[in-house]
Amino acid sequence: MLAGLILGPQLFNLREVLSRKLSWDPALDGNGPLRGLSVCGNIMLAFLMTVKISRRLAFNNGWLPIVIGVLSFIVPFLGGFCVRNLHTDNIDPQYLSPSKVLAERTVVISSQSSILLPTVVHFLSELKILNSELGRLVLSASLINDIFASIVSIVAYLAGTYKNISPMTAYRDLIAVIILILVVFCVLRPVVEWIVERTPEGKPVADVYVHAAVLSVIASAAYTTFFNMKYLLGPFLLGLIIPEGPPIGSALEAKYEALTMNVLTPISITFSTMRCDVMKIVYQYDDIGYNIFLMLFTGVLKMLTGLVPCLYCKIPLKEAIAASLLLCSKSFSEIFLYESTFDDSYISQATYTFLIACALINSGIIPTALAGLYDPKRKYVGYQKKNIMNLKPNSDLRILTCVHKPENISAAISFLQLLPSTIVVTVLHLVKLVGKIVPVVISHHSKSKRVVTNSYIHTAHLAFSQLESVTMTMFTALTHENLMHDEICKLALEQVASIIIVPSGRKWTIDGTFESEDEAIRRLNESLLQSASCSIGILVDRGQFSLRGTRRYEINVGVIFIGGKDDREALSLVKKMKHNPRVNITVIRLISSREIESTNWDYILDHEVLEDLKDTDATNCIAYTERIVAGGPEVATTVRSLSEDYDLMVVGRDHGMASPDFDGLKEWIELPELGVIGDLLAARDLDSRVNVLVVQQQQQT
Repeated sequence: MLAGLILGPQLFNLREVLSRKLSWDPALDGNGPLRGLSVCGNIMLAFLMTVKISRRLAFNNGWLPIVIGVLSFIVPFLGGFCVRNLHTDNIDPQYLSPSKVLAERTVVISSQSSILLPTVVHFLSELKILNSELGRLVLSASLINDIFASIVSIVAYLAGTYKNISPMTAYRDLIAVIILILVVFCVLRPVVEWIVERTPEGKPVADVYVHAAVLSVIASAAYTTFFNMKYLLGPFLLGLIIPEGPPIGSALEAKYEALTMNVLTPISITFSTMRCDVMKIVYQYDDIGYNIFLMLFTGVLKMLTGLVPCLYCKIPLKEAIAASLLLCSKSFSEIFLYESTFDDSYISQATYTFLIACALINSGIIPTALAGLYDPKRKYVGYQKKNIMNLKPNSDLRILTCVHKPENISAAISFLQLLPSTIVVTVLHLVKLVGKIVPVVISHHSKSKRVVTNSYIHTAHLAFSQLESVTMTMFTALTHENLMHDEICKLALEQVASIIIVPSGRKWTIDGTFESEDEAIRRLNESLLQSASCSIGILVDRGQFSLRGTRRYEINVGVIFIGGKDDREALSLVKKMKHNPRVNITVIRLISSREIESTNWDYILDHEVLEDLKDTDATNCIAYTERIVAGGPEVATTVRSLSEDYDLMVVGRDHGMASPDFDGLKEWIELPELGVIGDLLAARDLDSRVNVLVVQQQQQT
């Protein structure tokens, strides 16, 4: 935008003053190719953005976004029209005729009433709150507003054509729009569905269909332009019938998004802003003061239409204000709208420049205000205790288990089989989002006709269903890699989970040989440790756990207890296994040879937990032993030797003030998300088949 303003007429005016050789002949100004690329960029951007939006989004979030979406258009629009005719006597009729003044004010009111979807998506993506609850609300409301505004725009255009041009032209354009809608939804939509059904699951769609879709988009833009409609109407309608995600949506993204976002869209923005002339605002724009008032007045009305319904639904004040600001955001999409009205001679160049400048200022202020108002992590930070240690005696243990790949399934089932039958399990299959913007969570209890996940998830559903006397629900989350932790935290909050079990990023073969490390899973686990609303368990499977976890084998479970809330949480989890006849539990307490202050609060709690263990549980169910260690090397040696005696080791991630001997070990840690002891047990060079569960208790503010 800034580059376009710099390269605009004000630069050419300076050159003209200096050289007086500049030609203003449109045929010689060299803007024809830029104009063509700009239009192509607008068309492809509108199409791709529409494809990436889930059609179920608008009506699956309750009545609140529908109310906000409709009111955010109607209230500013009607409010603006109530004051549109004021203060027209001071305008010089030689500069602007009264009808031109009213037309320009109508454009200002309409632009302030509309919420363009690409702008909202852009802001939400930049702020990384796309799949937060606030992001979903605003995205849904903006989609409703966009559809409603498009309908009103078409009706207004046809009414104006009927009145000012001729009834026959209006009827012709109306019939053309109806034909376009019928062709898109009654002819092209079945063709698209046939292509999806014809493409084998997991295979890419044929390139000919992808290129045909893009050619259809360009043809639809030409069709709507021929019949005097906005050229973006055709791409918008075609985008609605293309299913998001694989096979077509992801193929379109792979082939055309980089070109559109990195080349065509910057050219479009630069070309549009090059048409601004800042000097005309200063010297020729008599109506600027009232247009500023009109923009502020309609903006306040728009904010109130978002703020009041949110507060009525008991949304926190800061989040309600953030939602209202997002509804008022302006960016590159508005520039294309202003350019279209400028091309149709509804506004002068001075008004066009004023609107572009307002969009530029808005795009700088809104993100700064939002960053200070809204922190998506606040949705997940726990104010109530949601951990295993604080569960009531007769309460069910609620677990959220995450799986990324087929090998995660058997390890998760083997672990869940060790726990009592009174557990409620939620299984979340995580799929990296490709080909759409809006994250989607699918319940596998719902009767969905569309297959949106890999085929092995059906096998996983059957495998988890074999758990006896366990209440089980299953979901698939399609989301961006860097936002997966948000989806996990949101589901854990909804399911009131006490602990989330996630796989480690390290993978071993079935014979115990180290195979690979997934950095993306490691980053996800680190994000979860910082933002989850409950306890976290990271499961390290060395390849044998799924075999030993079957009901034919006894499982030896060891707990290394040093101290701290994470160790207490790990012990509380293992105590849930004591009634399983296949499980042999041993608690090994490592005691530092150095003195620890006995008045330390963690030390007191550790002492109480262990005394309770000795009094009530240290029978045939749980064995208890103590070892004294002096220094980091002895801790490492002891932990490595213990790994040979157990099938599963459960350890805490952090040990608080009870770990003075770890100072030397922390310098060599490879996997900080596992803590010192977990890192030792998950080391590549450890010659052991032991599987590890690293537990972190819920982080509370």
